[in-house]
Amino acid sequence: MKTFSEPLAAETDSNSNVTDFLERAVSNNPNHVLFAKQAGEKWSDVSTGQFHGEVTAIAKGLIAIGVKPGDAIGILSRTRYEWTVLDFALMYAGAISVPIYESSSPEQIKWVLGDSGSIGCFFEMPEHLQNFNSVSSSLKGVKHTWVIENGDLEKLKQQGADISDQELEQRRSAANCDDLMTIIYTSGTTGNPKGCELLHRGFVELCNNGAAQLPYIVNKDSSTLLFLPLAHVLARFVSILCVSGEMKVGHLPDTKNVAAGLASFRPTFLLAVPRVFEKVYNGAQLKAETGGKGKIFDKAAQTAIEYSEALDSKSGPSLGLKLKHKLFDRLVYSKLREAMGGRVKYAISGGAPLGARLGHFYRGIGLIVLEGYGLTETYAPATLGRGHKLKIGKVGYPLPGTSVAIADDGEVLLKGYNIFRGYWKNEEATKVALEDGWFHTGDIGELDEDGFLSITGRKKEILVTAGGKNVAPAALEDPLRAHPLIGQVVVIGDKQPFISALISLDPEMLPVWAKGNGIESVDSIHEAIKHPKIREAVQARIDLVNKKFSSAEQIKKFAFIGSELTEASGHMTPSLKVKRERVLADFEEQVSEIYG
Repeated sequence: MKTFSEPLAAETDSNSNVTDFLERAVSNNPNHVLFAKQAGEKWSDVSTGQFHGEVTAIAKGLIAIGVKPGDAIGILSRTRYEWTVLDFALMYAGAISVPIYESSSPEQIKWVLGDSGSIGCFFEMPEHLQNFNSVSSSLKGVKHTWVIENGDLEKLKQQGADISDQELEQRRSAANCDDLMTIIYTSGTTGNPKGCELLHRGFVELCNNGAAQLPYIVNKDSSTLLFLPLAHVLARFVSILCVSGEMKVGHLPDTKNVAAGLASFRPTFLLAVPRVFEKVYNGAQLKAETGGKGKIFDKAAQTAIEYSEALDSKSGPSLGLKLKHKLFDRLVYSKLREAMGGRVKYAISGGAPLGARLGHFYRGIGLIVLEGYGLTETYAPATLGRGHKLKIGKVGYPLPGTSVAIADDGEVLLKGYNIFRGYWKNEEATKVALEDGWFHTGDIGELDEDGFLSITGRKKEILVTAGGKNVAPAALEDPLRAHPLIGQVVVIGDKQPFISALISLDPEMLPVWAKGNGIESVDSIHEAIKHPKIREAVQARIDLVNKKFSSAEQIKKFAFIGSELTEASGHMTPSLKVKRERVLADFEEQVSEIYG
């Protein structure tokens, strides 16, 4: 079994907990700007002292109404300032937070609140409460509900007016590193989600070691705009990291407003999933094409990639390449950076591999994307690239205090302080996942001589063709999704004579691409999938990707799906993972079209 370990970079007091970060920050400087709240196109600053005041007032309210240490309480809301206030308030009161995706169905809400034994839940909007009310008859244990937009947080503050600071401090400081902080439910692709028991230690150690190894990101002059769901462990960790490092945070509830939000907030670093980086690239490319500057953009993009690749060579970029890069920096790259606010230097990408081409493109334009790898069970990142130690195309090397191993069958195993305690009320699943201290991730990967990890697929998703060839779908899917026309790709072929793919079109990019390629009008996706030019473009992309694979691994046929694959359609999880079994069942006709 091949292993690689990274020693701890910072020591942690086992008697500490996550709330100590906020206590330290308010002690350092209560007037430091820790958050900014959006009001139209402008942002209003929130000081550390103001944030601390709101957190403690709500925590006192929770204590006043009878919330006990260890009580579980849900948070169902989009990414917004109040989410982080509630997260810390629950910790101050000694309660256990249970995040729920705001897009969850009533049945999903019922499962998470019921399985966790939650006694209450915070909802963002009245519509969210209505979803809860439709299943509340099965949730007798949920005694308290609050709606953020109904002013319920202010009422809760008033209810805690008689709770003393001393009583609150006793609650806040009672937890230590080995106490349960939150139960986060996986957005599993099959069956009911499992609740991951995450302790204070994982977040505290990650923040302490992150600060030690990422000083160019974790510092008081840094800022970020959070738009990923805070119900997801990666955004949650970064939210806590920002409080620990006293970094300014803005929240963006609607991902459709990311472009405008970046321009007005002007962050210094970003947190996103690969799909966001793909869309930014595709959008810039299509904008250039429709403006008659497609060839210039293509040359600029290729120069950025070549320049970044040359940075990894011993000789570095040639003089000619440097001059080309400088020219395109003035014509193209500077405008792309300005569209992201003009100050972004680093980005953290997780959730899936970004791919070497996009990684080099972004570094070439002046944005270093640090790829990472982790799961809910690992408190988010277990591996991460660093600015001083980076291999584009790989998902980093172990964070301090973490060990990575590759089992004989290729499965990635992880060990360290940042491994969950177990699955809530599910001993059987815990025993399967945790063996001899190693967490079995279910992912297939490779480790190089420097400890850098590559993820090649999911163990359960490996396709075995009728000819006995093992094929990892992700390796084919990821580069295909980089095409602006393509929304989602589901590679299939298990027990079949050849590999094929089900492909959906991107409804946002489709009309722009069509106009730029001489197609006068496309009224619907159903009409688009019948157009020969669109089919030819997708086939050309498949042919390009196929060149990197053996004949047995290549996509021989594809069929269009006449609708978008989304969470709302039931084909994607909230963390943007494809529910393959559901796709195969719902699009059986297309599968039959391919295989006959």
